[in-house]
Amino acid sequence: MKCGKEMSDIGLIHDGAVGVKDGYIVFVGLSSDVDENRADRVIDGKNKTVTPGFVDSHTHLVFSGSREHEFSLRNAGASYAEIHQSGGGINNTVKATRNASKEELVRSALLRLDTCLGFGTTTVEIKSGYGLTFEHETKMLEVIQELREEHVLDIVPTCLGAHTVPFDYMDRRAEYIAMLQEELIPYVAERRLAEFVDVFCEEGAFDIEESRLILQCAVNNGLDVKVHADQLSPLGGSRLAAEFGATSADHLDHLTEEAIAAMKRSGTVAVVLPGVSLFLDLPMADARRLVEEGLPVAIATDANPGSCMSENIQLMMTVAGTMMHLSVEEIFTAVTLNAAAALKRSDTLGSIEVGKQADLLIFDVPSYEMIPYHMGVNHLSRVVKRGRIVWNAKQERVNG
Repeated sequence: MKCGKEMSDIGLIHDGAVGVKDGYIVFVGLSSDVDENRADRVIDGKNKTVTPGFVDSHTHLVFSGSREHEFSLRNAGASYAEIHQSGGGINNTVKATRNASKEELVRSALLRLDTCLGFGTTTVEIKSGYGLTFEHETKMLEVIQELREEHVLDIVPTCLGAHTVPFDYMDRRAEYIAMLQEELIPYVAERRLAEFVDVFCEEGAFDIEESRLILQCAVNNGLDVKVHADQLSPLGGSRLAAEFGATSADHLDHLTEEAIAAMKRSGTVAVVLPGVSLFLDLPMADARRLVEEGLPVAIATDANPGSCMSENIQLMMTVAGTMMHLSVEEIFTAVTLNAAAALKRSDTLGSIEVGKQADLLIFDVPSYEMIPYHMGVNHLSRVVKRGRIVWNAKQERVNG
């Protein structure tokens, strides 16, 4: 991963070429150094831009139902917190997701994954968190496992049983947390249903001590951890993430100086989610400051039905530039190498280097700067996943 000024170094090569064999990159350099006669296939990239595949390190793509009514309520003046406290918000999606079959959840999520792919995402994290019982959280994680088998994207599963205390446990918080510690997390670890455990450390969700108990349980069971931190208030979730050496702390809209220093010491990746702030009309994370303080910054969509209904990582890149004041080069690092680091995959993904997995995007523009600049237009021409073309400009997933 890259921090600070290093994030501006994207290793740009003009008139470059990439060689691929058996799904991995075997050559990176000038096109003049390539002997095309030795290649089984040549893809002409003249006047095009080739980038690493985008990595979306924070999503909630498995769910049922829709919350467009809440979007209308917010536009009329209701806050996200008010909607949540009145029984809407996350619990609205929980009810719909519990009532959905595995088949229904797989079918709808496959369509969303196709949309992610069409915007250039080649690796995606998916969280549970809309089941909030042992039965339904494991159902969601089993759905994610099935998606891993059916879709061309690399999918990283995260257990977010600690998303919120569900409506049927409102008067039994301690009992719900005990279920997470004694049943769900050990079961998930034993059956390898997730790589990470995440917790929403926030007022109205889980406080610092509750979050600490859940994260410690995850670590004790051999799972890596992430934290939804300091989104709505400076509660201290990011400092807790640093305390546990979390792989990432996400949101970070209300960071303190102490939290920034702690995250820098721990090496925790700072994942900012500009689409959420845009969608909810909330303060943006100070990504510019995070970069200048030397933290590794990543950008993700947080695609979910309540606070950012979009799988378009290119849109997040534009917002990160205009509203978070990141340079175009920093943005590309944030959706590739640093995003891969937020999933502990920067050794195999996130950059065009010899030995890494051949996940490549071909854009029909002569400059990488055009991609976030010409917003709302998808210039993507082809997606190469593990050395194979899996999507083309017709916006179709390529089978076979």
